[in-house]
Amino acid sequence: MRRRLALALAAAALWTVGIGVRLYGLQVVEHDRYRAEAAKRHLLHVELEPPRGTIYDVRGRELAVSIEVDSAWADPGEVDDPATAARLLAAATGEDAGLLARRLADRTKSFVWVARQLDPAVARRVRELGIGGVDFLREYKRYYPMGQLAAQVLGYAGIDQRGLAGLEHLYDDEVVGETGRKVLLRDARQVTAASPRFAGDDARPGAGLRLTLDAAIQHIAERELGRAVEASRATAGSVVVLDPRTGAVLAMASHPTVDLNRFPESDETHWRNRPVMDAYEPGSTYKMVTAAAALAHNLLDPSDVLDCEMGGITLAGVRIRDHHPFGRLTLREVIARSSNVGAIKTGLAAGEERLHAMSRAFGFGAPTGVDLPAESAGDLRPVEQWWPLTKAYVSFGQGLAVTSLQLAAAFGAVADGGTLRRPYVVAEVAVPAAGPGGRRAAAAKSGPAVAGRPVSEATARELERMLEAVVTEGTGKRAAVPGYAVAGKTGTAQKAIPGAGYSPTRFVASFVGFAPARRPALVAAVILDEPWPRYHGGEVAAPVFARIVEPALLYLGVPPEPEPADEPLPETPAAAPAPELLLSGLAAAEAGA
Repeated sequence: MRRRLALALAAAALWTVGIGVRLYGLQVVEHDRYRAEAAKRHLLHVELEPPRGTIYDVRGRELAVSIEVDSAWADPGEVDDPATAARLLAAATGEDAGLLARRLADRTKSFVWVARQLDPAVARRVRELGIGGVDFLREYKRYYPMGQLAAQVLGYAGIDQRGLAGLEHLYDDEVVGETGRKVLLRDARQVTAASPRFAGDDARPGAGLRLTLDAAIQHIAERELGRAVEASRATAGSVVVLDPRTGAVLAMASHPTVDLNRFPESDETHWRNRPVMDAYEPGSTYKMVTAAAALAHNLLDPSDVLDCEMGGITLAGVRIRDHHPFGRLTLREVIARSSNVGAIKTGLAAGEERLHAMSRAFGFGAPTGVDLPAESAGDLRPVEQWWPLTKAYVSFGQGLAVTSLQLAAAFGAVADGGTLRRPYVVAEVAVPAAGPGGRRAAAAKSGPAVAGRPVSEATARELERMLEAVVTEGTGKRAAVPGYAVAGKTGTAQKAIPGAGYSPTRFVASFVGFAPARRPALVAAVILDEPWPRYHGGEVAAPVFARIVEPALLYLGVPPEPEPADEPLPETPAAAPAPELLLSGLAAAEAGA
């Protein structure tokens, strides 16, 4: 019995020593490894994406918001049959089954994405599969409540919540917010829950943007532009509406457009913000600048008479034709009836130095500084690079390129008494404050600013009355708005063919103007690219201006005004002599000066 007892005690002692050694190995020698393995299995470190700041229109309507959605993820080590799980998940989510199978088979990882930012119905189908090792996290998805409204201005945020275009990209650092971090506990059934025992930082929402855009005016502009592009069979079009008193952009439309909630599926050529990015030869709308150059230096008066030579002029051996055989016209009539020959003679009177300087003063050849990405500066060559005939072509809007935003801003300067204002889109950046629920305003990248003063107030008023005549008596009659005086200019520009001159069948039709003419509330530019078979700006673009401006003025509460007191265009004198200055300027041009 003693021997048996001794053997039993010895065995128990050895067993106890063995257990102790094993426990020492587990709890001391391999402590760190098992602790890490336990943390890997039961603790999940998750980065919390912040909601992007909301973008509002000028009246507080939501244009871009962040909404919470489910995203599915998996721990490959907990998925029993990766191939079958991948096939089932692919059928439920639309993801690629092969890619999912490779992810789920990677046992070196404890976290892989299955599908992100799921629609509620898709998330429900994934849950109903009941696949072990698959769980969900809440993420934020960018949603655009008004679909395609102001699509190219707003831009787009990708699945990783980074801005990829438009304001979403330009203001990404302000709108994106700060990432948070949390530690989640998982029990044996892989149910996850946040634990108060572990510290973490909540995600901080991004700043909100309040724009100058008015959703109602933007809708009107997009609706009428879309109808016009379709009716005129144009390839594309754009509209800009500004407040000439501040430079605030009230609407900026491009067509074709995109649905921002389906942005990745859309045609990339539709992403262009055309008023900002596309430069074109402005044609006769540029005659306003030519007239300004002559008027500002007292070289011509609106009543001075120019011989338009019945439809053509020869300069330096080149014949330049007019769109209509005009005889003698006053400068006021030259602008109203859009005579190319009259504009050329006006440009010759001003001279290339003054014409170039006035073009620069109105902002052409340089970006406007609008707070939108990828703005084009247009093309206005230095005067030293002008050929002998450049001043003639520039006089009626050829040989240079502008954006519709530049053109709208230039006409806005006339509307605002000669003050050129920088266009801007973001009125305010609202940054989340440190306190709960608090917000504070921060400076936007742009804002109201004076960009220059190209003409005096007196010259601006002369130009305004000349532009009114375009609508009352000239080529822009279809831009008339009942109850309001309208000032503006039509444009019909032939499109250049590289190395082959100008196309006889491809045109850019435009109308730029402001209303009410004597107390302007808005200025608008309408551009249609390659309309056919009707292609004149007065035919296809001017009516679009009227259909946008009339409801916009009523919406803004601008009261109608009495008819302008100006007399109609006078009859042109039959034999009024041309000013001596014009004759000498013409002679110099013909000599190749």
